[in-house]
Amino acid sequence: MKKAAIISAAAGLLVAAYLVLSPDQPVRNAERAAGPVVCFGDSLTYGTGASPGMDYPSRLSGLLGVPVINAGRPGDTTADALERLHRDVLSHSPGIVLITLGGNDLKNRLPRQEAFANLKAIIEQLQESGALVVVGGIRVPLLGRGFGEEYERVCRETGALLIPDIYEGLLGRDKFMSDPIHPNDRGYRIMAERFHAALRPYL
Repeated sequence: MKKAAIISAAAGLLVAAYLVLSPDQPVRNAERAAGPVVCFGDSLTYGTGASPGMDYPSRLSGLLGVPVINAGRPGDTTADALERLHRDVLSHSPGIVLITLGGNDLKNRLPRQEAFANLKAIIEQLQESGALVVVGGIRVPLLGRGFGEEYERVCRETGALLIPDIYEGLLGRDKFMSDPIHPNDRGYRIMAERFHAALRPYL
């Protein structure tokens, strides 16, 4: 048990170390958040492949000790998410928003420029409402079409926090994945821990 706690703490430090933000770009809305925590995105947020209550927003709620709103919808592209942003997220007046978006744009081979224009618009609208934004990026070897670099660019330009690859160490490993795309309970627990490590300095 003690060994597991040490490993978990070390993992949290590693996550904090690889959060991407330009040194001259402050985190926007980094002051203490006032308002609920909302997880916004696609099936990775919704929890496809997880047992009941084991999706990453539910696990994050346990780590934070506060309710977390799951605003994930399977199959969403960045365009779909932008269309429902006001109804499903801004209507809650969130203090913190965690995002997993872009995977379906990549899978469906939608234009990269369009996908990240949508993502930037989502981030900026959330920030204008006062929310701190954390983005879970995706890096897919060989087939990533430059998405990894685009996550970094958009987050540098907006002052959002970025976890460069929310899948790091999970993809291709059966013990963490329920299918080739979606984590299982163990994988979602790791995702929750990564988002929690990113948020910890701002809570």
